[in-house]
Amino acid sequence: MKARSFRLDDAHPLHARLSYELSVVAVDPLDAVRAAGGWMFDRVRAGWKVKVLVPQRYDSRPLDILGVRACALESNFDLVTADPAALAVSAQAWGMDARMRRDVVRAVERRAIEVSVWGSQPSEMAGRVEPVQHRLSPAARAFKAHAMAAAGGDPATVTATEEFHSCALWYPSDGPDLISVS
Repeated sequence: MKARSFRLDDAHPLHARLSYELSVVAVDPLDAVRAAGGWMFDRVRAGWKVKVLVPQRYDSRPLDILGVRACALESNFDLVTADPAALAVSAQAWGMDARMRRDVVRAVERRAIEVSVWGSQPSEMAGRVEPVQHRLSPAARAFKAHAMAAAGGDPATVTATEEFHSCALWYPSDGPDLISVS
């Protein structure tokens, strides 16, 4: 019996199968940079592919500084729940799209991916997430300050930690990057 052969690389490029992806939904680049810029930068440095989805076209320079790709939310909505390893959502963006809320709550219920929310905890997430924080690396603080300035924010407001509500499921070998606040 002869085995059939096929080219695995044609179906799914190797780099796509071996990398972690974080999809971030925000109302604009400043929202993403202010709340999660350091975390996104540190994940990029750890080898993650990070995409920020916003409802309309904006200047992508603040996100470029962090090594993050900007995408239009409506034309790339499938990226929100298309099997990223992690998803982060602004509480402001949460209120903008019922379809997104439904899909994110389903992902949390299935415990399929790490889901983090910044800002006020949405009522649909009560009891499903806990307060966590990310301690920014010195490089993340520096790059976030430059990204804040490019987005029209105040670089002096960059702090050593960023806070989220999360059902963090992914933990690096040297410890979690999202640490429980309690």
